Amino acid sequence: MSYRNKTYVAFASEDIRSYRLMEAWRENKNIDFNFYDAHDLYISRDTSSRETIKRNLRERMKNAKQFVLLGSANAKRKGGDGYSFLAYEIEAIVNLDLPVVIANLDGGRTVNRNFIPKPLLDVDYYTMSVSFQPAIIKYALDNYAEAYARSSNTGCYQYKPSVYEQLSL
Repeated sequence: MSYRNKTYVAFASEDIRSYRLMEAWRENKNIDFNFYDAHDLYISRDTSSRETIKRNLRERMKNAKQFVLLGSANAKRKGGDGYSFLAYEIEAIVNLDLPVVIANLDGGRTVNRNFIPKPLLDVDYYTMSVSFQPAIIKYALDNYAEAYARSSNTGCYQYKPSVYEQLSL
């Protein structure tokens, strides 16, 4: 199961509460959700230089098998600004050619181009958009991410409503 590999969660700093919620889901014995967090590797201090932080981010990403992008207007803005650390992460995602599950923080189950950074849209990157819920994120990591390397798909995708129904969502 792919979620047992390192998963890199990329997000705009304004969305850190949602990332913390994902960590809480992982620790909750009543929620079937787990990921081996790439953020546990190569820790940077707030006093680290920009280049040191980027180097550590790159090392974390090289250890990742898949990415979850917390989709929001902030993520779109920062992921496409060419300067922020999220923009650097988005560039690395494309260069590493790894699967990206976009978890829509507004709970939407469809592709929301207002949440996807422009660099991913510009290259027609194969992504899977899901709602920000543990069951569907886990499903995407187990299914879409695992099949990504064998696929020739491009562009933004979403699951049919029947997948959510199957997961009782």
